[in-house]
Amino acid sequence: MTAVEFTNQVQEISVTLRPAAMTLTRDADDARDLVQETLLKALLNRDKFKAGTNMKAWLYTIMRNTFINNYNKITKRSTKIDSTDYFQYYTTDDSFITYNQATATFMMADINRAIAGLNEDFRKPFVMYYIGYKYLEIADQLQIPIGTVKNRIHIARKELKKYLKIYSTN
Repeated sequence: MTAVEFTNQVQEISVTLRPAAMTLTRDADDARDLVQETLLKALLNRDKFKAGTNMKAWLYTIMRNTFINNYNKITKRSTKIDSTDYFQYYTTDDSFITYNQATATFMMADINRAIAGLNEDFRKPFVMYYIGYKYLEIADQLQIPIGTVKNRIHIARKELKKYLKIYSTN
């Protein structure tokens, strides 16, 4: 097979490589790069292709292997951890503290008290929304405009946030 015939066949098949590259990479730019790298490797290694065999399968194999090699390089590069930073992070971060059931009980009691402390006009739409009602359903059931429902839920959230700021993580 001449170099021109080989190049023409590679060009014809390259169109079918793009969807497979997209499936592998899940990113349009990365897929284009993968196809380009595959075609470059195929053209550079033309002498390794055996005439009469399936060129499409050969190109797909090059593409798959290129993807796997690139993926392995990326994961190896990103998994190196400096153990001193690792231990320092996990020993000083409070988010890894395990709380017992008593803490959750106190929190729930505070949340329930805060909700009970809301004005009835705000509490009712908020509780309905919390248990799963949609804005339109709440408006129909309470016979108030949907904008009022949204406003009351918003105000209820602000009040609860103010009352429960001791539990804020920020």
